[in-house]
Amino acid sequence: MQYQRERSPSESLFWPLVWAVGLHVIMFAMLFVSFAFAPDLPPAKPVVQATLYKLQSQSQATTQTNQKIAGETKKTTAPVYETEQLEQKKAEQEKVAAKAAEQKKAQEAQKAEAAKKADAEKKTAEQKKLADVAKKKAADEAAKKKAAEGAKKKAAEEAKKKAADAAKKKKAAEDAKKKAAEASQRKSVEDKKAAALAELLSDDVGRQQAIADTVGDEVAGSLDDLIVMLVSQQWRRPPSARNGMSVEVLIEMLPDGTITNASVTRSSGDSPFDNSAVQAVRNVGRIAEMQQLDRATFDRLYRQRRAVFKPEDLGL
Repeated sequence: MQYQRERSPSESLFWPLVWAVGLHVIMFAMLFVSFAFAPDLPPAKPVVQATLYKLQSQSQATTQTNQKIAGETKKTTAPVYETEQLEQKKAEQEKVAAKAAEQKKAQEAQKAEAAKKADAEKKTAEQKKLADVAKKKAADEAAKKKAAEGAKKKAAEEAKKKAADAAKKKKAAEDAKKKAAEASQRKSVEDKKAAALAELLSDDVGRQQAIADTVGDEVAGSLDDLIVMLVSQQWRRPPSARNGMSVEVLIEMLPDGTITNASVTRSSGDSPFDNSAVQAVRNVGRIAEMQQLDRATFDRLYRQRRAVFKPEDLGL
């Protein structure tokens, strides 16, 4: 930075004085050199005296001029020195101020950098926080989804189990209904047979004999059908059984209907089939309907009863 100021009168005379002093010095030097190398001449007193006087006069004038110039120089040098000192001090102050400004600027830059760094760290922390929140939210949603899928799967399994239980119950009900219908049908047949036997046994002996003579074959046929039905329920068809076979089995019973023995009286020619028929008769165990017959009829018809069994008759 340059500063312009108005020069004082003393400062305006400084350089002319300097030039004047310098010029006198040069002149004295030239005179001294000229005297030193000049040739010896005969003495001339008047001239020498005049010259010396002139030199003396010039020396005094020069001395006065030099003193005057020195005074003026000293007089003008002091304000210049003070001005230079002021300018130097001002420059130093400006330098210190500039340095302070630079330091302040550096501090402000550091503060700005620190603030920027703090903002960046804050922003990073906020982003991390948001990422953690999003991650937690995603984990919660995944857990909820898994729980919902588990509940849905459990509900489906329960529904499937309920459907299976319902199907089992339905099948059991159908089986029970079927068995009840079969039992009802069997009971109906048995009731009809029992009613026929009761009617047969309720009359007097004479009438029973007459009925036995007229419907004996029918009653025997009904009981024979009952025996065949009961035996067919117990029979298990062997692999060798074929339609067209027949085996005659002698059934021995007590009056209460208990079967005491069963034996083959005429073989079919196939032992497995014969044995299966005998075993089926024995498995019947007891025919309760025989108790409704009078003793004479039982002894005559069913104490020992021969029955012929065929695979197609047994129906299995």
